[in-house]
Amino acid sequence: MRLTRYTDNALRCLTLLAISDDELLRVSDIARRMGMSEDHLFKVVGRLSHLGYVETSRGRSGGVKLAKPPEAIIVGDVVRATEESMALVECFELHGEVSCPIAPKCMLAGTLDRALAAFLAVLDGVTLADLVAKRLALQELVPD
Repeated sequence: MRLTRYTDNALRCLTLLAISDDELLRVSDIARRMGMSEDHLFKVVGRLSHLGYVETSRGRSGGVKLAKPPEAIIVGDVVRATEESMALVECFELHGEVSCPIAPKCMLAGTLDRALAAFLAVLDGVTLADLVAKRLALQELVPD
């Protein structure tokens, strides 16, 4: 399983906001500090706002901050909401033709489905607060 850059940027953005002590941060500053594309991050922040994870405010003194406490943000939920598809292989897709001739009797599909469920179960047991438990160490690693 490989997460998309979109999900990675969403998690990195949330992490920086969680260690920023409820400070409003500009998207440009988040992008610079976390080594992300600003244009891409604008899309990510828009989605995170729509999902209720962040609050945004416009204007000269505007920015982004967490809309929920880090303890209330479950990593598995963020991953599900930001990944376009959780299909590990073509036959997991809900639409389109499956090109694999053994798909109807394949044991691999069920195995991969269980593996994905286990992967998500682990992420469901982790909150943003867990990811930033070593706040001071993380703050030292992120440039100003």
